[in-house]
Amino acid sequence: MEILTMGVEEEFVLVDRTTRAPVNRAPEVIRRAGRELGEQVQAEFFNAQVEVCTRATASRRELRDELTWLRATVGAAARDLRCRPIACGTPVLPPEEPLTVTDTERYRLMARRFASLVTRADGVARDDGLVCGCHVHVGTLDRERALALAQHMRPWLPVLQALAGNSPYAGRRDTGYQSWRAVEHARWPTVGPTPVLDEPQYLAHVARLVSEGTLLDNRMVYWHARPSEHVPTLEIRVADANADLDTVVLLAVLVRGLAATLLARVDASVPPPRIPGPTLLRAHRLAAAQGLTGMGLDPVDGLERPAVALLDALLVLARPGLDATGDTDWAYAQWRRIRADGGGAARQRAVFRRHGRFGAVVDALAAATTES
Repeated sequence: MEILTMGVEEEFVLVDRTTRAPVNRAPEVIRRAGRELGEQVQAEFFNAQVEVCTRATASRRELRDELTWLRATVGAAARDLRCRPIACGTPVLPPEEPLTVTDTERYRLMARRFASLVTRADGVARDDGLVCGCHVHVGTLDRERALALAQHMRPWLPVLQALAGNSPYAGRRDTGYQSWRAVEHARWPTVGPTPVLDEPQYLAHVARLVSEGTLLDNRMVYWHARPSEHVPTLEIRVADANADLDTVVLLAVLVRGLAATLLARVDASVPPPRIPGPTLLRAHRLAAAQGLTGMGLDPVDGLERPAVALLDALLVLARPGLDATGDTDWAYAQWRRIRADGGGAARQRAVFRRHGRFGAVVDALAAATTES
């Protein structure tokens, strides 16, 4: 079986050490962290966000070690500027100062073109526009294979989304969701399941979206699974940022194991399952609302089943890929831990029940993000 590489992009929100609210200190944090990390630390849309990117690796242990280093280095840079990075899909507390857009030509143009998504009527940035995701890349894949693999993987992406739900709170309120980020992020064009397209159709479709003004450029294709435009990979974009590092590594390992298993079907010209668009959208809505705590839609027959049972089924399907890289026992152990203790959203709510303060939730997230 082909051994794929994997890589992770994590987005963090920077919060003040005292107020615990988002702050616009990313440019200086990135400048300081960049002395050690170089281009592996980058700006995101808002100046209250930082992104880190791992190198491609075939080793789960190397991936975990690199994520630990990236998080620690950004944390040290932030500490010098009286703030902390937290890995969470949405900020727990609202900002106490207006958010500002990162000062690059592309982000300025995006802010103008999609002003209704970014700013309120008074011109101030929307507090609910700040969301942080965790994206997993698997490769090496050319665009044609990546698109074909996306068709096989897309029925299972709501299950991975449910595993990674980590944004129950937003702006000092309980949203009732496991992943409120999924709701906010869906306001952007093209966020959703990958269309069924071959490579020529993909190129024509994206070119049309850009020419019509729906997208700024091909980098704004925000499908849940997309061929990357800067590295030869398939990028999976359904997960919230998670403070628990082993949840992030488990997500990457499962994406890689599932991809390797299904890629064998791609290369054998097995047709992908034909899942109706409305069914996929409903599956993602259930994942956002209930996460691991409720029901999901079975990727095979479309019937409602407990989300934990669907994760069990995903592990069974991905097992050939997990076995090929020696990740099976570790993945099952991590899944047993999460199933017993709850996912990210459950952990946040448990902290709030114990302390009755949103600030305590931020502190717990910050500690987990940089002390893994």
